[in-house]
This record gives sequence, C-alpha cells and structure tokens, in this order.
Amino acid sequence: MAVAHLKDELTCSICLNLYTDPVTLRCGHNFCRECIESVLDTQEGSEAYTCPQCRAESRERPVLQRNTTLCNIAERFLSQEECEVFCTYCVHIYVFASKSCLLCEASLCDLHLTVHSKSPQHVLIQPTKSFRNRKCSPHKKVLMYYCSEDAECLCVSCCLGEKHRGHQVQLLNEAYEQKKEKARTIKDNIIEEREEIEKGVQSLQEHLRHIPEKATGIVERVGVRLSDIRMQLDNLESKALKEISKQQEQVSLSVSDLIQQLELKKDNVSKKISTIEELCQTPDPLLYLQAHTGTIANMEGDSDRNIKAIEADDLAEDLIIQTLNTGVVNIISGVQKGYYVQEASGILLDVDTASNDVHVSDDLKTASSPNVNQARPETPERFEQSIVLSRKSFSKGRLYWDIEVSKEGLWRVGMTYPSIMRKGQSSNIGNNNKSWSLRRLREQYSIRHDQNEIPLACRPSSTKLRIYLDYTGGQLSFYELGNPMTHLHTYNATFTEALYPVLVVCDNGWIRVLN
Repeated sequence: MAVAHLKDELTCSICLNLYTDPVTLRCGHNFCRECIESVLDTQEGSEAYTCPQCRAESRERPVLQRNTTLCNIAERFLSQEECEVFCTYCVHIYVFASKSCLLCEASLCDLHLTVHSKSPQHVLIQPTKSFRNRKCSPHKKVLMYYCSEDAECLCVSCCLGEKHRGHQVQLLNEAYEQKKEKARTIKDNIIEEREEIEKGVQSLQEHLRHIPEKATGIVERVGVRLSDIRMQLDNLESKALKEISKQQEQVSLSVSDLIQQLELKKDNVSKKISTIEELCQTPDPLLYLQAHTGTIANMEGDSDRNIKAIEADDLAEDLIIQTLNTGVVNIISGVQKGYYVQEASGILLDVDTASNDVHVSDDLKTASSPNVNQARPETPERFEQSIVLSRKSFSKGRLYWDIEVSKEGLWRVGMTYPSIMRKGQSSNIGNNNKSWSLRRLREQYSIRHDQNEIPLACRPSSTKLRIYLDYTGGQLSFYELGNPMTHLHTYNATFTEALYPVLVVCDNGWIRVLN
C-alpha cells in the first residue's frame, strides 16, 4: 500500500504517468513540464490561466519552476520500478518481460515476443515502463537517430525537418558506440591523470615523512654550529682578557718604574732644599757668598725642569677592540664560507680511472682536454668518456671542496657512486641515477641527474666553485665563490654508496682542484 500511495503522489494528474521533469505552479501543484505547457498553450488568448487541478487563476502565464526534489524522487522510484517489468499481454499472471516495443509501447515476454511484428518500425529495447522519454515530443515517434552537431536524439521526422537538415546524423547505436569509445579514451586519460596525481601524493607523503627527520638533523647541525660559535666567542673573550691582563702588567711595571725614578729625584731635590735652607741661615755674608758660589751654582746647573713632560704608558684599548673586531669578522666569515664544515683535504685525481682524452697534471690536481690521446692501457676502472674520478671517496660527515674552472670549453663536476658504468652513454655523469653534476657551457649553468638536464637562472660570474656534501643529511650543493658566495643548486637524495668527486672536461676545458 505504501508503494501504491507513493506512486499516486508521483503521478501527473494530466498524463497519469510518473512525473517527467516536474514543475510547480504558484498554487503548489506539480505537473510534467510538457503536460502543463500543453494545457497553458490551449489557454492562450483567454482572460486567465487556470491550474488544471485546483482551478486557481492567473492573469499572466505562470512561470514554471522546476521541482528538483520531486524530480529526483520520481527518477529513483522509476529506476526501482523498472527493475520489475512484466509482460503487457499476460493479464492473468505476472510474467517478466524480455523486451519492450517502443512503437507499441508494450512489454513482451518470450512467448509473446515470438508472435510480435519483426518490422523495423517496431524497435525492441530492454524492458522498461517509461516509453515517453524514448519518443520525440513533437512527432511522437521513436528516437532512432543522433545529430552530432546539435547533440540531440532524433526521430525520422526530425531528420527531415528544417532544423537538422544537412547535419551529420547517425543511427543511435552507432553514435552510442562512438560516444562510448570516446568516453573510454577520456576515462583512460583520466586514469593516467589519477595515477600521476597518486604518484605526486605518494611523493609528497614520502617527503612529508622525511621532514621531521631532516628537521631533527638541521636542529642538531644548528646546535653544533652555535656551540662552535659560542666556543670561538669564549676563546676570543679569553684572548682579549689575556691581552688586557698582559697590558695591565706591562703598564703597571712601566708606571711603577717611573714612580721609583721620580721618588729618587724627589729625595735629591729635598736634599737640595735642605742645603739651601741651611745656607740661608748663615749670618756671615762672607761665608754665605763663598758657599753660594760653589753649592748654589751647581744646583742651578743640575736642575731638571722636564718633570711635567713625563707621560706614563696606558692600556691600548684600541688594540683590544681591534682584536675583538678581527675575531668577530673571522667567525662571521667562517660561517659564510662553511667554516663549520670540514674541508675535504687531499683530493687527488685517479689516473687509473681517467679516459684517454683527459690529461691529468703531475700533481694530480688538474684535468684538461688537450685533444691528444693519452694512450693509457685499458683497465676495468677506466672511463670511455671524458671523465676522471678522485682517489678519495666520502661516506659520512659534512665537507666541501673547491675547484677552479676554465671559461672556455665544456666541463662538468659533481659526485658519483663507484658502481657507475665505465662505458657507453649511460656512463656519462648525470645520465644515470648514480651521479649528480653541475655543468657550464658558455654562459649557462645547468644541473643533470638521471638523464634530466635542468638549466639554472644564475649566470656565471666567477671561475671558482665550491661543492658541499652533507652525506648523512642527503644533500649535495654547488656554490659559486664570487663576492658574495652564490648558491647555485642543491640535490636532495638518500645516499647508499660512498661518493667520489668526479670531473668531466672536453673541448679544451679544464678543472683544477684547489683543496
């Protein structure tokens, strides 16, 4: 009963079928859009428009408002009802239908289907109770064609009409297959896009998981750097205090010596004063004059009037301030130039790995490309391309090494695993996932890893470079040692093997290790 009552509520009072695109009048009654528009058309020219159900009048043609909620309910009810479609001609018992005929607007079981007309006009489809939306509204004929230009389903009369004349029209099934194929292609593209998005999400999630670990590492390194700075400031303070103590002792000794000298002079002067006072007390003029001639005359010649000119030494505060300033500048300079990172000393080039078109200097510090075959014996370690490794590898800590490069020619510098191939194109530095490099060609820097070459915006301004490696932190950075030092690029990776410094030179280029 509940289902029957619901169906009554979803039935149009004009066509007595389930609502199709239901609309609402001002009075609140609902009708199929097509049904109420037909009624309103018949009322054109009359004094008023009336609701077919309650006869409510309106001077102007009512504005039809689509009832979205009712439409959704009707569609759901229809979809559930269509799951059980019975044969129209089996009136005494309920027999499930096998097909529905659009022309007859009837559903047929297998038995009645055998006697049904096979004429092309009798279009058979899957069982349905909704025949209205499968026929053309103006012509009441079965929709059998599709106009791709207007994206409309058409009946025979529509195809012959003025609106679609000359348009590309297909059979409904053909258009259906084409649209399905296109949809499949779009679906495949969307699936690929989704996979790319998923990869991006996974990559970001992986990056997100490593952020706390990297942050912890950075915190530790910041703590180490600040501890080093504090230690150096403490050392600078100790040095300044020692200098002050040293100056204090020296100045104190100097001033004490001057005081002793002046005390001696004071005693001498006091004696002279006593002598003169005794002479002045002599009552006999002859004796006074005789004594004055010798004693007083000697005192006048021995008198020292330069006492006021004596200046004592003082603490050299300006020298102490200069020491402090120099120390602070050195600390800051050390921070800017990687003072807290160990310098990779002892980097020498390994001739046994050098290709025959790379010349290695006698001090094993410079690699160049003289365009002369070096005729070295073939070994498993030797590269086929213009490459040479260092003898030393690094697998822990933070360190840097500096190089000087040529302005002309082509060169590449970086780090590589020892497991890199030695022959073929995949042995080129940056052409694999085992090496990371920086290149300069003419006035352009670029970085390369795993066959991915990326140009850098920074233009070359110096011939000296710094390569910084934080093995544990998974960072390989390149800097240009100009004024100021310029960061070029940083690779982030999880290193799994020891890393060797690697040089590539060709076209008269050269690189010299400065460490």
